[in-house]
Amino acid sequence: MRTTTSSAAAHTELMAETSDLRVRALDPLPAPGEMRATLPLGTPRSDLVTTSRREVRDVLRGEDDRLIAIVGPCSVHDPEAALEYAHRLAPLARELSDDLVVVMRVYFEKPRTTVGWKGLINDPHLDGTHDVHHGLRLSREVLLGVLDAGVPAACEFLEPTSPQYIADAVTWGAIGARNAESQVHRQLASGLSMPVGFKNATDGDVRIAVDGCITAASEHTFFGADAEGRAAAVETTGNPDCHVILRGGRSGPNYGTDDVADALAVARTSGLGGAVEAGVVVDASHGNSGKDHVRQAEVVREVAARLAAGERGISGLMMESFLVAGAQKPAPLEKLTYGQSVTDACMDWGTTAELLGTLAAAVRERRSV
Repeated sequence: MRTTTSSAAAHTELMAETSDLRVRALDPLPAPGEMRATLPLGTPRSDLVTTSRREVRDVLRGEDDRLIAIVGPCSVHDPEAALEYAHRLAPLARELSDDLVVVMRVYFEKPRTTVGWKGLINDPHLDGTHDVHHGLRLSREVLLGVLDAGVPAACEFLEPTSPQYIADAVTWGAIGARNAESQVHRQLASGLSMPVGFKNATDGDVRIAVDGCITAASEHTFFGADAEGRAAAVETTGNPDCHVILRGGRSGPNYGTDDVADALAVARTSGLGGAVEAGVVVDASHGNSGKDHVRQAEVVREVAARLAAGERGISGLMMESFLVAGAQKPAPLEKLTYGQSVTDACMDWGTTAELLGTLAAAVRERRSV
């Protein structure tokens, strides 16, 4: 007589593993609400975020004739140097506030063309250990420190869940050139609480950025996480304050007068009105300067001269700037030059301060024209 095991037991014994075959580990993160409670925004910082978001939105919509100046390191790798930069920027921003709305670049996530250092959240020790728990906490601490200095903050959003940990402290957000066509990032932007700029694609295509604005202005339902870190279906109302960022591309720069006019012509086919049709933000770095920090300063001066002559349609300017000019390879902090970028080359502080003054003067001149 033949003996057999139960069919269920046999199935269990024979079933091959099919899940997570290429996943080394799953390391649970703290709930976003828990981290926000541990490092609360508080009333003074909340007031600064609320006020600066409104100011940025008004400029983007053409209701305020100032210029937005988004300036700071390509990426934050050293919290001490980033906070020193914020404390230098704060008094200058106040001095120029009649003409400029200054927002500091406080970027923690870096998209890579292939591989490389992914930013402070992903690898805060710059050594490949990828201590994300520490990176998330450290990034929030940096944001709160920047706000304590009196400067509003700008971030590029890359991971779809990281905004739950930091977005309450952010005044302006960006979706990068590599992600402007991504449905995930367009949906994410539709639920963000601040104005968001979409960069033109890496090949220079502006239509992709405009399509991103159209998509982000719509309602969406998508997978995400709630404040307790639980998987959730996220329903959004749409973001009416998205806009185009001209960052150049493989085909060359696109910050010229004709480029701006052409971009606005495409934007005005969107039917959205508001920020997307009123103006564009020009990124003086990346494809517009060939990532050359010396050339970047020349781009800013060229744009300032056009503004002074009365040109309209440019709502803001982005500049990559740090304490020390140039760039260096990522490495643990003790091996690095203090205050110098570990990603794209940046202008130094002295050049930056001079250029902010030049832009403020250009805005005053534009008013007189």
